[in-house]
Amino acid sequence: MSKPNPNSKPPTMRDVARLAGVSQPTVSRVLNDASTTVSISEETRQKILEAVKELRYRPNMTARSLRTQQSQMIALMIADISNAFYHPIARVIQDVARQHDYDVIIANSDHRDDNERHFLDAVIRRPVDGVIMVPIHLTDEDIDRFITLTQTPVVVIGKQIEHPQVDVVWADDGKATYEAITWLIKERGYSQVGYFGIPDLYPPGPRRWRGYQRAMEQAGLTIEPDYVSFEGDFTLESGRRAARKLLAHDHWPPVIFAVNDLMAIGLILELQDAGYSVPDDIAIMGFDDIPEASIIRPHLTTMAQTPVDIGRKLAEALFDRIEGRETGSKRILECPCRLVPRQSA
Repeated sequence: MSKPNPNSKPPTMRDVARLAGVSQPTVSRVLNDASTTVSISEETRQKILEAVKELRYRPNMTARSLRTQQSQMIALMIADISNAFYHPIARVIQDVARQHDYDVIIANSDHRDDNERHFLDAVIRRPVDGVIMVPIHLTDEDIDRFITLTQTPVVVIGKQIEHPQVDVVWADDGKATYEAITWLIKERGYSQVGYFGIPDLYPPGPRRWRGYQRAMEQAGLTIEPDYVSFEGDFTLESGRRAARKLLAHDHWPPVIFAVNDLMAIGLILELQDAGYSVPDDIAIMGFDDIPEASIIRPHLTTMAQTPVDIGRKLAEALFDRIEGRETGSKRILECPCRLVPRQSA
């Protein structure tokens, strides 16, 4: 095969067909992997693929979108892109999307209502074939309106949505928190456990709080109001703020369970800055098992989620909808958690 002229226009499907010695419809069938009653030999297929490679041919995705009503793009909205918990989730979603010949648009909401609504408006203006999101402020009505306007499949992380075809992927937060608190009491011997949580606005909040309540009740322990806070926001700084408030009191719980690792790490850093030892003066446990959990000293005891598994389930659920393998009612897909004992508790 001859080399293309470097000064020529971008190659077309006609150029590929001419170089491979086949018709344009044959090239189209091979490139789109279309089902057809016409048999295409492996030799012909290889000729076409070699021509594509030699010419550096790239399909016109805009034209393809107009013909197929598909954009070959999905959108992913993450609540906080600086939180390491989301990094492997986004990576796996992108990997799965590439396997389906899709690109991923990633947006960061920073837990803000206006950013979430801007995201929905943006994907209405620039249609995509599917959406994965962490909706903090968006209501059932917001998501229902979006789906009605766009007919776009939506999969969400961690929040129950009432729409009958919105799949949900989450960790079994309540069970995992129950197991964590029970382990602190029975295996570590703590006589009281403090709880550093988040407002109910955040999807995992109510589930993790119920898990804590159940474990304390079954252990026969009274929940001390002074040992409970819902002022976290998933950030390290909110952990530091909580520690400063804790230091202003005379009585502390022997151990605090924080509903995510960044908040737990913030607690540890602020306590250490004030001259206190973790776990000797007070023990700390987190939830997530982000990379920093095994870097901080002491290493953080935590409940590990499986973000790679979460990301894969999210992507596969979305492509099941996009490609028509799943057309039924909503699915709730749970991912397991596991205890990771380290030095902080």
